Amino acid sequence: MKQTKLTKKWYHYLRRFAYRVKLLRVLQSISREKYDEKISASLVYGFLSAVAVNFFFQPGHVYSSGATGLAQIISALSNHLFGFHLPISVAFYCINIPLMILAWRQIGRKFTIFTFITVSMSSLFIQFVPVVTLTEDPIINALFGGVVMGLGIGFALRHNISSGGTDIVSLTIRKKTGKNVGSISFLVNGTIMLIAGLTFGWKYALYSMVTIFVSSRVTDAVFTKQKKMQATIVTSNPDAVIEKIHNKLHRGATIIHDAEGTYNHERKAVLITVITRAEFNDFKLIMKQVDPTAFVSVSENVHILGRFVETES
Repeated sequence: MKQTKLTKKWYHYLRRFAYRVKLLRVLQSISREKYDEKISASLVYGFLSAVAVNFFFQPGHVYSSGATGLAQIISALSNHLFGFHLPISVAFYCINIPLMILAWRQIGRKFTIFTFITVSMSSLFIQFVPVVTLTEDPIINALFGGVVMGLGIGFALRHNISSGGTDIVSLTIRKKTGKNVGSISFLVNGTIMLIAGLTFGWKYALYSMVTIFVSSRVTDAVFTKQKKMQATIVTSNPDAVIEKIHNKLHRGATIIHDAEGTYNHERKAVLITVITRAEFNDFKLIMKQVDPTAFVSVSENVHILGRFVETES
């Protein structure tokens, strides 16, 4: 009886806290489809990042880029300088906690919720997937670790989720100043290389450079954020579709009235719009909600002549 009262009390306090920080309102505004899609992507990214760290990076003393590499460095230095082992998963989480608070205040609440889920999944997998030495050759570890990590990052980007770290800092500064800040990633990765070189020898810093290069190339191969896609929509409800494209995706569209189908001779409208690969999943969700019977064809890698605004998701 006492246990039940205590549980109810904790539940009441948690609900009050969630209401005060507007967490419940944000969670209720996210559709079930988006939850399923992004949580699945978080699981895949978390597992692939853990495989890269525990199968390749740790056995080969090779360091990744961004927050993962920084967590590896902090873990290695805690052992090297102070004689105790700080798990990479804990260091990774500690790096991201203040950044997620910053993201909640400066970037957006939905972005922060999915970033929190992704960081949590990655930390859990890194903690519980065992460290396995497949080879002691650092160059093989650097190459294959970079490939696996690049696949994970590319998959995450395809589903428009962030793994935290330097993404949050860059997005915050870009929101405040309107400028892209590539120097942040360069500074973090340069620091990782420097510490790796000083701690384990300069050859390991070079192997880490190989990892970062391979990872970035694989990420680009899996997903290019601003790849253009042309969507042709045949719909009987054009006004509702246009309204969503304008207000949700902030894109324009061209409409062709009185198009006729050759099979049943129904009069419909044809809409043509150009979106980016990053907006594609939101576009699919819009079409499913507004006109699930519409016929939609999508062409990838279209080339644009004229004004096309590059937006940041």
